[in-house]
Amino acid sequence: MTTPTARTARATRAARATHAAAAPLREGEPAPRFTDLLAAEWIRMRSLRSTFWLLALSAVAAVAINVNAVHSDLPYIDNLQAAPPGYRYDPLWHGLGSIACSVMALAAAVFGAITVFGEYATGTVRTTFAAVPDRRGVVAAKLVLVTGLTLGLGTAVSTASFFTTNAMLASRHVGLSIGDAGCLRAVAGYALVVPVCGLVGAAFGAVLRHPTASVTAVVGLLFLLPMLFGGERYRVLKEIGNHLPLHAAARLAFNPESSATLGRYPGTVPGAWIALAAWALAATATTVAVVRRRDA
Repeated sequence: MTTPTARTARATRAARATHAAAAPLREGEPAPRFTDLLAAEWIRMRSLRSTFWLLALSAVAAVAINVNAVHSDLPYIDNLQAAPPGYRYDPLWHGLGSIACSVMALAAAVFGAITVFGEYATGTVRTTFAAVPDRRGVVAAKLVLVTGLTLGLGTAVSTASFFTTNAMLASRHVGLSIGDAGCLRAVAGYALVVPVCGLVGAAFGAVLRHPTASVTAVVGLLFLLPMLFGGERYRVLKEIGNHLPLHAAARLAFNPESSATLGRYPGTVPGAWIALAAWALAATATTVAVVRRRDA
């Protein structure tokens, strides 16, 4: 178990590494390069092992949830003759499940929030900004690493879930290949929503600067707010809900060959791509603007 003393020592080493990578310039010295800021942020992230355990365990849990869902379906697939007329087993819906996607989205959002509010909580942000007056460079380095790490994990979970579950279904002759209709889009959308949620978490961390408030806001946006826009009675509410991050990812993962329907006022594939891009851009712009304008 990591002791408070050990955690403090790692945080101190990370702060010193950041200060060394971007120390105040003496006359004639070149300005810190963006790669220096990336290296300093990487050292900071690596020194807090709990964040990497958070991402790694959530990725393993997400894949396990998807694999278990399909494994549990195998006895029922063997008895598809008892299914209602027109029913077709949907490997995408079961193999790229919403529960696993929610696990990864929440982990990425918390990771993004920790990356930003962590320095404010420890007070080391003052040292960082004293060493690097260009706050845009500092926050850009944070966001690049958050995006890169969460995109890698989202891609790993998405591809591992798709190919593992469809390999299990191949013996039942209901599996899909990546070249089938909608499959590549589903894998890509399932992976991309993870870094989008990571950037949203970073934005909440920048605005609120408090662990509990940031995590609560993330949960509210990703899981509670969609409940207000999930019905089909009012079209405007349904269309707003279609453009929330997890709903957009679900639309991209929808199997065009499925026997299920999207109900009234369904979202569109272009609209889902635009929604994910808009959330990512809005979250990035918010984080940069807030860090630049507010006092440390």
